[in-house]
Amino acid sequence: MTDSTLPAHDLASLRARLRAFARERDWEQFHSPKNLAMALIVEAAELLEPFQWLTQEQSLSLDPETRRAVAEEIGDVLIYLVRLADVLDIDPLEAAFAKLEINARKYPVDKARGHSRKYDQLR
Repeated sequence: MTDSTLPAHDLASLRARLRAFARERDWEQFHSPKNLAMALIVEAAELLEPFQWLTQEQSLSLDPETRRAVAEEIGDVLIYLVRLADVLDIDPLEAAFAKLEINARKYPVDKARGHSRKYDQLR
């Protein structure tokens, strides 16, 4: 059961809050698709930093401070991705499900299971 006094936590609500956030600050003028895509890549690169120099095993069990840092960067990446999608009027969930269907055709289970070869190297 959810508390009706809490803000909704769904993609549509996030999109609306980001739109309002930008509008209140007069940032829409800076939110071109090019600028948002560039900011998204910067934030995605920052997501790598907490994992730098960790082993595979260490990356699976982060200490609380590192986990918090990763969560903040994931938030930044999602914010820019949702804002970019909004500016371009693309439904990110629709785009993701469509891409998943494409990937399912490119990587059939019987050929891709258990290895990481690219689709054009599957036999």
